[in-house]
Amino acid sequence: MTTSHDPVPLDSRISAVVLTRDEARHIVPCLRTLQWADEQLVVDSRSSDATADLAATMGARVVVLPWDNFAGQRNFALEQARSRWVLFVDADERVPLELADEIREAVAESVAGGARTPVGYWVPRQNLILGHWVRHAGWHPDYQLRLFRVAAGRYDPLRPVHELVLLDGPAARLKTPLVHHNYVSWRQFWAKQRAYARMEAAQLHGNGQRAKARNFVLQPLRELRRRYVSLEGYREGAIGLQLSLVLAAANFTMYRDLWRVGRGVRSARAVQEQG
Repeated sequence: MTTSHDPVPLDSRISAVVLTRDEARHIVPCLRTLQWADEQLVVDSRSSDATADLAATMGARVVVLPWDNFAGQRNFALEQARSRWVLFVDADERVPLELADEIREAVAESVAGGARTPVGYWVPRQNLILGHWVRHAGWHPDYQLRLFRVAAGRYDPLRPVHELVLLDGPAARLKTPLVHHNYVSWRQFWAKQRAYARMEAAQLHGNGQRAKARNFVLQPLRELRRRYVSLEGYREGAIGLQLSLVLAAANFTMYRDLWRVGRGVRSARAVQEQG
């Protein structure tokens, strides 16, 4: 259990990994909830604030890596981890003691169970958005594959955003959620969605997808319907509608960015041909 001082078997040791960039506001309370882990590893993307220093004072091992993309940062962290298991936690997430105990128990059972037991675990998240615990519109239970055996998982380099774990073996689900202090203002929420939109547009363009005129109307409307109706965002009241509308708008900007990337490539080719 998390309060025990008994040595943890080598095969059951866990590295808790946090990717950071300018997370001085969150890093200390985050690491406080990870003191039970056998290693706290912070991969910092050259923060301009005190994130790295604060992490070090909390006992974390800090490694600096210039930002590439989410998949690249996480794969680098896997190479740096000193334990057989890894738990990825965002700086704005907290691991309750009940979840820490469940993680320890799951890993111990997996190690003792042999080849057919899970090598990874999906962890639910409790998303707190503007002070609300949002249970609908796709925000709950919001399972994330965050805990897995280091030797059994890598992140797909073709998915630099909304990254995907390529897991070599079965996975199971935990019950206790991570607590995610997701967004504190609409400005922060929109800024993050815009960043995601740009990255997704670049990813889609790299995969050969191009924006079509109908995408600017149909896809945002589908996203609005998916969030508000299919995923029952309407049950959240006003904030459910607001979240659904903003995510539909973000979908529109993603296709706009995709169109702009394609137009830029075509313009560059035209200049080369004229030259």
